[in-house]
Amino acid sequence: MLKNFLVTSNQTIKKSMQLINKNSHRCLIVVDNSNKMLGTLSDGDIRSALLKKNDLNKKISTIYNKNAKFVFNNNYSKEKIKNLLKNESYTIVPILNKDKTVFDVTHREKVFEKNKLKHNKLNAPVVIMAGGEGTRLLPFTKVLPKPLIPIKGKPVIEHIMEKFISFGINDFIFTINHKAEIVKAYFSELKSNSKIRFVEESFPLGTIGSIKFLEKKIKKDFFVANCDTIADIDYKDLYLFHKKNLNSITIVASAKEHQVPYGVCDLNNKGFLISIKEKPKFNFLANTGIYVLSPNVFKLIPKKKKFHFTNLISASKRKNFKIGVYPIDDNLWFDVGQWSELKKVVDFL
Repeated sequence: MLKNFLVTSNQTIKKSMQLINKNSHRCLIVVDNSNKMLGTLSDGDIRSALLKKNDLNKKISTIYNKNAKFVFNNNYSKEKIKNLLKNESYTIVPILNKDKTVFDVTHREKVFEKNKLKHNKLNAPVVIMAGGEGTRLLPFTKVLPKPLIPIKGKPVIEHIMEKFISFGINDFIFTINHKAEIVKAYFSELKSNSKIRFVEESFPLGTIGSIKFLEKKIKKDFFVANCDTIADIDYKDLYLFHKKNLNSITIVASAKEHQVPYGVCDLNNKGFLISIKEKPKFNFLANTGIYVLSPNVFKLIPKKKKFHFTNLISASKRKNFKIGVYPIDDNLWFDVGQWSELKKVVDFL
């Protein structure tokens, strides 16, 4: 529906993110109150704004693209639209009336046949960290390992894999420890076209230590995902973001807003009250547990020692490795490692 592509310039970043998720084409047409086109707003524009520490409640008027391409309704060809959409930076093309009001919008799925969209597929391995004990999901994890907790009749790990498979990724490596034999037994019976391998820890190696075993097996940039994180994101765009920025580590982070339910006292350096801020809101980027890593990080990880992702970040900073952040809308990911999130993900899937 056309209305899912339209946003006014006085709308907030937060609301615009929700609208982009709703149309699933990663872009909106910015219009005035008369429906005249002012420009476009892509998810990339929003990411840039968030990385510059813009507030989620900031208006989009200063961040959208005012030089966006479009065609007029009475003067365009399918070939012209195809040429525009062949450029990876365009996901939609607005179609305008003579007075520049929006008549319609087209996008890749309308213009190209599905079999011509295979360029979206990725050739990159995925390491899924599946060795944790799942203490937040007790008592279920006394019986089942966390990756096999069922959601809508299917283990959480399959939901995670399907998101990657939709981008043509079929190379999965699982790091396992707790109830490892049950995980391996499950996959031995699973009929899958994917390549599935295991790295088994003899003792817990922390949140990232076990990937050291893959140092000689992975020679290209690769994904790492926790086994309790389900995300509905564009993995191709994430991968290109990582490569384009020459990052050694890219962290997928959720744009969150938290409101303190109390009045907050603001004090001066002598301990006297300056003011009370009533129920203030704070914006921050939360780590989702999904990453893209380059092979050069392997050398920072010690052999057979407990090593957490925070340790890897510290070691990378000491070596001046580039660490990027890829912001996503908070509604696009779920931490299913806790009971409070399970109900949300059931409604989402």
